[in-house]
Amino acid sequence: MRLRVLQVFVLVVLIAGWYVLTAPGLVPAVYFEQDNRAAFFFGEPQKVFLVIVDWFATGEIFGHLAVTLLETALGFLIGSASGLGIGLWLALSPTASAVMDPYIKGFNSMPRVVLAPIFAVWFGLGIWSKVALGVTLVFFVVFFNVYQGVREVSPNLIANARMLGASGRQLLRSIYLPSAMSWVFASLHNAVGLAFVGAVVGEYLGSSQGVGYLILQAEGTFDINTVFAGIIVLTAFALVLDGVVGAVERRLMTWQPRASETERV
Repeated sequence: MRLRVLQVFVLVVLIAGWYVLTAPGLVPAVYFEQDNRAAFFFGEPQKVFLVIVDWFATGEIFGHLAVTLLETALGFLIGSASGLGIGLWLALSPTASAVMDPYIKGFNSMPRVVLAPIFAVWFGLGIWSKVALGVTLVFFVVFFNVYQGVREVSPNLIANARMLGASGRQLLRSIYLPSAMSWVFASLHNAVGLAFVGAVVGEYLGSSQGVGYLILQAEGTFDINTVFAGIIVLTAFALVLDGVVGAVERRLMTWQPRASETERV
């Protein structure tokens, strides 16, 4: 409870500071005070809140939000599954890993956001061009964590398991996957934000729906309050998705001691 109170307190301080710096007359020393230019550049929290309330009250946001969340979820799931599968394959196959190593590093070094226009040509302006961009962003984060997690398994542990008659499938299920699981979930928490980035950037470049589309339209009219409203809505749902990942992690990682348990010991 004390932790939650401190978290809410920090949020209140941030919003209060935002309000004080943008409200006319409250801080005369602010450089942007003339003609209330601070509000023009940084928005006003109360107006941002009213935009969000109006979006949900009128239902305008639901269709756009559904599109963005669908693009994000598909990019996240496909990118995570492919990163997990290929990461396991290359970590357990030294020959394939050596062959694919320069290609994996080359694609990872590529600024993948520039692929968005190419995906728009290949897949059109529907959701799949945004999903493809999200997959490219999520894949490498998950892949390298899975690959490293499997490679970190102790060779002595593997040798002992083989001496006891463990098959390849049993090694995968009982040793490799549990050893890599901490790495996997660490990467999934980062992948949530990247999946949203893929969806929103794709909507920027060409779409007629989505929260990114609403933000782009607001930027075209210099409506900074609506821009911040879109950013806050996306951040809130990103936190929800991250919370889902955290719940799954707690469910699957019950064998791992928590920090509080470690401190008690």
